[in-house]
Amino acid sequence: MTRKEWQSLTIPRISWNNETLTSKFGELHAEPLAPGFGITFGNALRRVLLGSIEGAAVTSVIIRGVNNEFSTLPGVVEDVMQVVLNIKEIVVRSRTGKSGMMRMLVEGERTAKVADIIADDHLELVNRDHVIAHVAAGGVLEITFFVEPGRGYQLAQWPLGQSLQKDDRIYLDAMFSPIQRVTFDVQKTRVGEDIDYDALKIAINTNGAAQPVEAMHYAVSVLRNQLQHFLAEVEIPFNDIAGAAVPSQEATNTATVSPRMDPALNAVTPEFLLKPIDALEFSVRANNCLVNAGVKRIIDLVNLTEDEVRKIKNFGSKSLAEVQEGMKAFGLKFGMNIREESLKKSRKKE
Repeated sequence: MTRKEWQSLTIPRISWNNETLTSKFGELHAEPLAPGFGITFGNALRRVLLGSIEGAAVTSVIIRGVNNEFSTLPGVVEDVMQVVLNIKEIVVRSRTGKSGMMRMLVEGERTAKVADIIADDHLELVNRDHVIAHVAAGGVLEITFFVEPGRGYQLAQWPLGQSLQKDDRIYLDAMFSPIQRVTFDVQKTRVGEDIDYDALKIAINTNGAAQPVEAMHYAVSVLRNQLQHFLAEVEIPFNDIAGAAVPSQEATNTATVSPRMDPALNAVTPEFLLKPIDALEFSVRANNCLVNAGVKRIIDLVNLTEDEVRKIKNFGSKSLAEVQEGMKAFGLKFGMNIREESLKKSRKKE
């Protein structure tokens, strides 16, 4: 049975802006993407990030001395309603993804903050300076918090038909998602002589319970897990050169690697390897040094050893690091020993 040869898909380079990356903000760059894929991926990732990231939140509390949220607390400046609103803003992270409990006891004239809460070992409090209430002289504020994991927004889970609870528990609306804001922007970028490819930039703001890189990993995992169930057959290997299967470890350790056998080449095509090194978009200095040394195509570059590259005139360690990073983005490396004849045969078959 003849096997159909599929056209390869463009594999983007993924990077985070390290200059702005924090525990609460991150900016991801993905390029090049096939025309139209920037909007497609941007919309899908944004919707999953905003609505499907798992988190933890306080879903109910027991405040000693009151049995409903419309009461007042002797010795506490705020009424129970304001205290409850402040509790909703507690940012908590569950390291295990399981439910847990937290407790707070504040006596005397002082400000009750998140830092005064004692939590179960697997729970981590993020905004420790957040104020819960102000306790006056002689006042006492004792609260038990119940934390649960979840996704998105959840209404207060009051038991049906019960206005007051036997344990005086007060149920709260909960926002589990650690994501506060997601924006994306799509620009055009160049790949060789083609100028119609997409460059996607996604900016993520979190409350600190999840880091942007961690949230993106979760979102991509959600999409991949759900979409795989739409497959009617085995997934199409778009970027396996000549449709070859990934070889064993022994096959990849041979001195001369066939382009259809090297798993590192799953992200590129024979046409790409035969392109000028301009397609890798190195700096002018690094590019000129390579060209002057006779390294004009990508295949010429990957067939060099690292020692041979170091001997190139005016090619310093900074340029070497830049070139290695650029190659890594495409799954390439030095010393691949790819035979040009094999590439040309592969092109003819396609």
